[in-house]
Amino acid sequence: MKAAVLSVAVKYEHDVVAARQRARQIAASVGFDAQDQTRIATAVSEIARNAFTYAGGGRVDFLVEGRTQPQLLVIRIADNGPGIDKLQDVLDGRYRSKTGMGLGIVGARRLMDQFAIESAASGTVVLLKKLLPRGAALVSTARLSALADALMAETPRGPLQEIQLQNQELLRTLEELRARQEELLRLNGELEDTNRGVIALYAELDEKADHLRRADELKSRFLSNMSHEFRTPLNAIRALTHVLTQGGGGASLDAEQQLQVGYIRKAADELAELVDDLLDLAKVEAGKVVIRATEFDVSTLFSSLRGMLRPLLVSETVSLVFEPTTELPAVYTDEGKVSQILRNLISNALKFTEHGEVRVSAVLASDGRSVTFAVADTGIGIAPEDQDRIFQEFGQLDSHVQRKVRGTGLGLPLSRKLAELLGGRLTVTSAPGVGSTFYAQIPVHYVEPIPSASTTPVWEKTSLDAPVLVVEDSAEELLVYEKYLKGSGFQVVPAATTRQARHALEHVKPVAIVLDILLRGEDAWKLLAELKTSSATRGIPVMVVTSVDDERKGLSLGADAYAIKPVERRWLLDQLRRVTGQQPIRRILVIDDDEVSRYLMRRLLDNLPCVITEASSGIAGLRQARNDLPEAILLDLAMPDITGESILAALRSDAATAAIPVVIVTSRVLDEGERKRLAGQAAAIVDKGSDRRVASGQIRAALTAAGLFKR
Repeated sequence: MKAAVLSVAVKYEHDVVAARQRARQIAASVGFDAQDQTRIATAVSEIARNAFTYAGGGRVDFLVEGRTQPQLLVIRIADNGPGIDKLQDVLDGRYRSKTGMGLGIVGARRLMDQFAIESAASGTVVLLKKLLPRGAALVSTARLSALADALMAETPRGPLQEIQLQNQELLRTLEELRARQEELLRLNGELEDTNRGVIALYAELDEKADHLRRADELKSRFLSNMSHEFRTPLNAIRALTHVLTQGGGGASLDAEQQLQVGYIRKAADELAELVDDLLDLAKVEAGKVVIRATEFDVSTLFSSLRGMLRPLLVSETVSLVFEPTTELPAVYTDEGKVSQILRNLISNALKFTEHGEVRVSAVLASDGRSVTFAVADTGIGIAPEDQDRIFQEFGQLDSHVQRKVRGTGLGLPLSRKLAELLGGRLTVTSAPGVGSTFYAQIPVHYVEPIPSASTTPVWEKTSLDAPVLVVEDSAEELLVYEKYLKGSGFQVVPAATTRQARHALEHVKPVAIVLDILLRGEDAWKLLAELKTSSATRGIPVMVVTSVDDERKGLSLGADAYAIKPVERRWLLDQLRRVTGQQPIRRILVIDDDEVSRYLMRRLLDNLPCVITEASSGIAGLRQARNDLPEAILLDLAMPDITGESILAALRSDAATAAIPVVIVTSRVLDEGERKRLAGQAAAIVDKGSDRRVASGQIRAALTAAGLFKR
């Protein structure tokens, strides 16, 4: 339902002013505040002026839509003009005219809640709608009638009064903007104070983290070096109790003494188990564990484990089953470490299984790169919320079985660390009352990790071509960056910790920084904030490449790019060239069997930003083109194994290489037919006998035309 309030005819210019006045009066009467009154009046004024200017006049109708809340104030402005040409361009903001037509329509649309326009050769109708504010009284029929009577009785103000009122509105708006600016300045000051406090807090936390790391390193080093001191007295106690129980030295013990010595030996065995696990764990943390990889069969390992663990089967209600492994290949890794992992898993399963079986199996992964060892039991099971806790040091769960069997709480944490040391991982699936299955995924072939620098490297005072500081603690990831940037014009400057990164910045001025947020034992948010607040480093572009999915935080702290691992080489190089403003480095393949010719072609490309690879035969060049997908190829026609024309045809028939521009560089004299045929497939044909400057210009022109270089 739409109820009319008032209509204003627009025949003369002062009628536009009257329409604006009526719009403000009606908006005030139905409950809009001063700011919304100005918005509505301005929108009506703009559309009414358009109707007068371009259509010679029109009509403005004020209505209220809706009988119940929420209600809408509706203003309908209609004219009988020629319509609006290119209306969609006007609405999209693309149309500009010398008279400014279209700006009023776009502005009015922004000021109102709803906007609709219909235009044809017979005229234009514009609907402006504004939702009445919350809390405004319901505009009933009686109230509308009274409002219409009041407006009809009121004499409109003159143009001078309207200008004065508009000036007052403008001054009021300017005062509001000034107050908001002062509030914004105050908030910025508070934010700067908070930022300084956060940086100071990060510095304090970093210092405390350093102290904790040093303490943890000292603890691990102490324990790993104390193996002899711990184990010697324990071994002596165990040996002496064995002598006493066997009646050594000619003396025999009575039954009571035998019982007492048995308790001593049992306590020494439990303490020895605890010491062994603790020392092994400390050695892993201290990096003193040596991996001795050998080739062995899983079936042989299972046979030895079967004999070793049979004494643990004290209950007749539990069986230990090893599944056949005849189809598995030989595994090259540390057999002792794998055996230790499985012994821990099987002994745990036997402890916490009162009825049923413990089943040990091994299967080859679908990609053939790893073997998954599984130890499944029918024991008490583990609740989902406790499955992380069991891998924490000394983490034990409270259960009726746990109270009967004693353990160190170190077996599972040690097993997980050993699995990771071998390049694998240890996981569990379990449910209470159903049982548990532990999975140890171990690579078939152990790969020696590349050692990462544990101490601060010594930076040489040498000039580097486009150095990129890579703050990354993973040796594998660092190797990937080095391979990605090899031959790209950028050079990797590695840093494994934030301390090394700060040290590197004192000696090297990088063109960009690649930053991982999660470093070992620390996060690099603080370093990012420091880089972007320090006058010495704020101009260095920082690209965050990490596993933390918090792009908003990274960009707010000043990062120039953000990506989640793993990143592709193309993305990394494109971003580095974007943030450093460098022209892209192009990869160009030279295929020529003559070494001197390849050398001369390299010299022809000296002034171009490109990385050149070479192939000394046609077949090798074709294979290299398909594998590396270079961005351009310089091709000789005369080669002993395959002709250049055959290579060109093979490249064009392969979808992966069909679009690669090929420049033929040959010493062969081509007749008109050959030149015409080859010109249809090659970007250019260059004569090897041409002047060096001419040949270089022809090659550059062809590659520039192909879009590889700027003109």
